[in-house]
Formats: sequence, C-alpha cells, structure tokens
Amino acid sequence: MDTDQRGAQLKAVQPTSVDGAIKRYLDHLMVERGLALHTLQAYRRDLERYAAVLGVAGRTGIADVTTQDVADFLAGLREGDEDHQPLAASSAGRAVVAVRGLHAFAAAEGLAPSDPARPVRPPVPPRRLPRAIPVADVERLLAAAGTGEGPRPLRDRALLELLYATGARISEAIALDVDDLDLVARPGPMAEPGAGPDRPEIPGPPAVQATVRLSGKGQKQRIVPVGSYAREALEQYLVRARPALATATRRASASPAVFLNARGGRLTRQGAWAVLRATATRAGIADVSPHTLRHSFATHLLDGGADVRVVQELLGHASVTTTQVYTLVTVEKLREIYASAHPRALG
Repeated sequence: MDTDQRGAQLKAVQPTSVDGAIKRYLDHLMVERGLALHTLQAYRRDLERYAAVLGVAGRTGIADVTTQDVADFLAGLREGDEDHQPLAASSAGRAVVAVRGLHAFAAAEGLAPSDPARPVRPPVPPRRLPRAIPVADVERLLAAAGTGEGPRPLRDRALLELLYATGARISEAIALDVDDLDLVARPGPMAEPGAGPDRPEIPGPPAVQATVRLSGKGQKQRIVPVGSYAREALEQYLVRARPALATATRRASASPAVFLNARGGRLTRQGAWAVLRATATRAGIADVSPHTLRHSFATHLLDGGADVRVVQELLGHASVTTTQVYTLVTVEKLREIYASAHPRALG
C-alpha cells in the first residue's frame, strides 16, 4: 500500500480508544449477536486484560495496534507474568478469539484501517481422547439411579438410561418434549412362510425399535433408536412419576418437557448434571462428567463392531473426523490387550 492510499484510509478512520472499541464490540455481541451472559463476561475479562497490556505498550488507540502487539499478547498469555499464571492452550485460545473478534469488528466499523489480529492464529490445544467408562461401571451407575422412593428416582433412571442408550448430550435430553418420543416398538414385516416340512420358516426382520427425536447443534434434528432397557425406564417414568411431578407446577399449562424438576418445570442442565454426579457418587464411580455416557455410548458401539459412519449419524456429528477420535480410544484398548496377552509383546 503506498503512502497516499494509507493516508486516505487513516482519514476515513474514526479515532477511537481501545477501551471505546471494546465497549462497542461487547455491546454488539450482546445486542446483535445475542451471546449468553457468561460468554460475554469471559470476553470482557479477556479484553480488559488485553487493554491493560496495550496500555503498558503505549497503544491507546485501536487503530495504533499492530500484528506484533497481538502476537506479544498471545505469548504473554502462555508465559504468564507476576500477576497471572501461564494459561493452557485452550484458555489462551479463547482470549485470542476475543481479540481477533474485536479487531475484525473495529476494521468493519471503520474504527481501524485494517485487522492486525487476522494473521495471529489461536494456539491449537492438544487432542484429548474422550474418557469412556467400562460397561460394568455403566451398569453400576444405571442401577444406582433407580434407588429411593418417590418420582425422582424413576426420572433419574430414565434420564441416565436415555443418555447411554442414545448418546445424547445432556442439553439434548433436557430439551426433549413428550412429542419427541416414539416408544412403541412395532413388529417388522411378516416372515416368509415355509413351503413345506423340508423348508423351515424364514425369520423376518427384527422389530422396529422405539425412537427419539433429538435436536443437536444448530437445531439439526436426528432420529435415534432407543433400546429396550431405556424404553422400559422411560415408560415407567412417564406413567408412574412424571404425572406427579407435573402437578407441582404453578403455571397455567403443564410443561411439555419429558424430564421435569420438582416444581413441574423443565429440568435444567445443572439439575441433570446434579443427577449424574449424585448417582455416580452412590455407585462409587469417580471422574464422571456430563459427556461420560455419550463417550461410553460411542466407544462401546465401536468396540462392538459398529461402523464409524453409523456412530457419526447417531452422535449427530457434522463430520466423520470428529467421530474418528473414538476409534483412537479403541486402538489404545487393543494395544493394551495385545501388550498384556501376547507372550512376545514385551521384550
């Protein structure tokens, strides 16, 4: 870019301080993008730290910031300083995403002549293999969910059975409405009759399983089969427990949600997480997260011989690459078995 072009761009730029640009950007995220409150708070913390670093470097205007300033900020996040511990790649990456968003907004709004943060990429966090628990632990967990009196144990058992049977995210499970369930297991087509005593009857296809309609990320819907254990648990909950929970509501109309809380409203994500945590404690299983049953669902399917693309569809992944991380888990399991069982595996 020659000097005349640079001068013309600078004349068009609205002189704006770093703090002023941050305020306008956060207002944009809240009003026009509709970001959640906790996400806005995280962005605000990251950008306030960024503004402080720029202030020490003497950069008071958003148009004065350079690519080197952004790169130095990222390096400082990873190294830490007297007031801050070094950040992991995931946390540093979140802060850089906030900074990149700020500068892209400033350039688009005419607050800066260009976007100095565009060449700076967030650090790539190390790939973490999803943690699945053994089938025996899943059985203990599900058995522990059905203990106790009243409607809530039936609800908790139905919730956890559903999570493991379908691989649903907790957010997908709590978003279910009663109309999303089809729990009638219908028989398949009729078996072909035999032609005589020397020709046995040919068995027909298995019964059509019950299904559930899940709404995943981006409201993308998928239909997932529900096994007999989860179907039975859901039926018991819907018949024997949900009506009692529904009568506790003070609203004019009952909630359509499948899973209700003690006040008759839709069970929240925090409430579902509390159910899982309390059940895991009773079962004596440590380190159980909201995604544990989803990871276990995928890993156990692949261990049982399921095709990775089938698991992709069941999980609602947009790309098979996301699902293939579970194949790494099964490869690690094969290596462990080989190392412990083959007489010449270890030298």
